[in-house]
Amino acid sequence: MTIDDFLNNLWQGYTRIAPQALSIRKLLESKEELWANDHIAFRTYDRAPIALADLEPHLLSFGYQRFEPYEFADKKLRAYGYLHPEEGCPRVFLSELETHKLSDRTNELIDALVKQVDPERVKDAGVLFAGPLWEIPEEKVYRELLEESEYAGWVAVNGLCANHFTISVNGLKHFDDLDALMTFLEENGYRMNLAGGRIKGTPEVKLVQGSTIADKGQVSPPGGKPYEITTCYVEFAQRYDGFNGFVPKSADKIFESTNVK
Repeated sequence: MTIDDFLNNLWQGYTRIAPQALSIRKLLESKEELWANDHIAFRTYDRAPIALADLEPHLLSFGYQRFEPYEFADKKLRAYGYLHPEEGCPRVFLSELETHKLSDRTNELIDALVKQVDPERVKDAGVLFAGPLWEIPEEKVYRELLEESEYAGWVAVNGLCANHFTISVNGLKHFDDLDALMTFLEENGYRMNLAGGRIKGTPEVKLVQGSTIADKGQVSPPGGKPYEITTCYVEFAQRYDGFNGFVPKSADKIFESTNVK
């Protein structure tokens, strides 16, 4: 699999559960704009065989290089950013939930999911767009996970996939800044994530970000009743002075684009 194949498969899987991404791309194209990808993000549990350390080798095999570590104490997450030396390749943000910091009950529920993972599937880079590697849990399990960790519930029903793609404002021709892009999208009916403010970050920290509210989807547990979940969203980023990293204070609120409440 080439890196182009990998990125295309990620996009195809992402847009199947985040149809707003396709409609936003078409809207930009109507303004003679192209969606340049700033970064792609993934979520996982810190449990073998799908922990960050298990998934990172796939990124490295495509030429990505580990850049910086990040910590999100309140959400009990850790993450790394990854850069690719080839111009035009999006940055990657890979995070994992620190399950040892959660309750015994939540760990029990996560254990029941992860023990279903076939380690052989994780050996292929396609695992990063495989979706759930376990049977979809019943809604009561999903809701129980959400109560302690929105992130835990999200991974339980969405599995491994691109959590979001990000439009680079720097790559646009007709929008002067992030606010102009977000205002245009709001005028066309897209709802924004207001957690921590509509726009997160400032030029002083060299990165400003915003995002839509995640799409909704439906899953069906084996033999159970279908129920609604949140899926994926679209992020927007404007960078200054060649900054390649991420700002944890802003990213912390971007995570909330998938909040159910």
